[in-house]
Amino acid sequence: MSQSGPTARCGFVALIGAPNVGKSTLVNALVGSKVTIVSRKVQTTRALIRGIVVENNAQIILVDTPGIFVPKRRLDRAMVSTAWSGAHDADLVCVLLDARAGIDDEADAILTKLAAVAHPKILVLNKIDLVPREKLLALAGAANERLSFEDTFMVSALSGDGVDDLRRSLAGRVPEGPFHYPEDQMSDAPLRHLAAEITREKIYRHLHQELPYQSTVETDTWTERNDKSVRIEQTIFVERDSQRKIVLGKSGATIKAIGADSRREIGEIIGQPVHLFLFVKVREKWGDDPNRYREMGLEFPKE
Repeated sequence: MSQSGPTARCGFVALIGAPNVGKSTLVNALVGSKVTIVSRKVQTTRALIRGIVVENNAQIILVDTPGIFVPKRRLDRAMVSTAWSGAHDADLVCVLLDARAGIDDEADAILTKLAAVAHPKILVLNKIDLVPREKLLALAGAANERLSFEDTFMVSALSGDGVDDLRRSLAGRVPEGPFHYPEDQMSDAPLRHLAAEITREKIYRHLHQELPYQSTVETDTWTERNDKSVRIEQTIFVERDSQRKIVLGKSGATIKAIGADSRREIGEIIGQPVHLFLFVKVREKWGDDPNRYREMGLEFPKE
């Protein structure tokens, strides 16, 4: 790539944590642009989406893993397996804890299992703006007693507080080597995939109480038009007809609102006008279809 030589650094940094600790928000804050879905609904990140950061002479490839939780279904098991593979394959591991929750049962289980991961580990306490300083210091001390962390950072991924310090530290810790990606690339997720993720996020934002997260979005067509605009067709798959009616809404009002929000954000990211067409289809038991897992970048787990 354009950056090479003995002073260049490049490496993979996995972000590990329980659902909703703020991993996706932190990836976006470190990159400075939206590369991954952010939602109040837990377990929204399904595949290993990489955000790419250039800081001075270093390229940091951030692996935003699915939140680690107790799996109950096939999709759950695939997501948890993917998260741990991300930790074992990375050069560095950032362990995120929600400063409000502290070391709860989920965090405790993650810290226990991380002892088997040989890579250097960095502790990141997120959401520090919501917690008194004394509690932060106590939490940092308790976590460092559990695991040997090379450093501890306290950040608010939402406000950006502490994010610059973390970015600079990661840049100095990744191994020496040439860049893996062009300097201006922010993610290795294809635009078609990112566009589908954005639409999926809008579904959660509009229907987070009404629709289970077993819905998925696929970008069917992506056509560059002569007027420099893009025509995108996407299909939203749900498991039951009752869910289809929820996504459509009365007289199609809900799907129109989802489409408008998604179209606006996709257009901002790609810098082109977007014509977005959404379709809703029922695909029963799509969570048991190996092809769907491959499309999401997950390995299909056997029973």
